[in-house]
Amino acid sequence: VMITGPTGAEMLLPEDPEANIVMLATGTGIAPMRAYCRYLFNDKVAAEGDGRKFKGLAWLFMGVPYSKSLLYDDEHQEYISKYPDQFRYDYAISREQKNAAGQKMYIQTKMAEYAEELWELMQDEKTHIY
Repeated sequence: VMITGPTGAEMLLPEDPEANIVMLATGTGIAPMRAYCRYLFNDKVAAEGDGRKFKGLAWLFMGVPYSKSLLYDDEHQEYISKYPDQFRYDYAISREQKNAAGQKMYIQTKMAEYAEELWELMQDEKTHIY
C-alpha cells in the first residue's frame, strides 16, 4: 500500500481579500470550513489595520441529519451576528426538515432555494467554491 498527499493546492483559500467563498459541507466535512471561517474572521495573521483582511462574502451551506449534528453552530451564529454583510449560513437537516415537495431536505435542495443568488456569485471570477 502506498499513501501519498497532500500534493496540491486544491483546498487553499484565495489570496484576494475581496474573493467570495461558497462552502459546502456535510457532517464532519465541516472541519476544513471551520478552519476557513476562523482564518477569515478571527485569525490575527490574516488581519490588517481594521482587524481583518477579508472583505468578500463567505457563504456556508451545511447538511446534517439532525439539528443536534450542526457542529460549531454557535461559532456560525457569532459570525452572522458580527459580520452580517460578509457571512451567510444555511443548513439542511434531512431528518427534520422537508423541501417544497414534502421530501427530506438535503444540501442540494437548500442550495436550489438560492439558485439565482448563487448563479450570480458564480459568474464573478472572484468566487471560489469548496
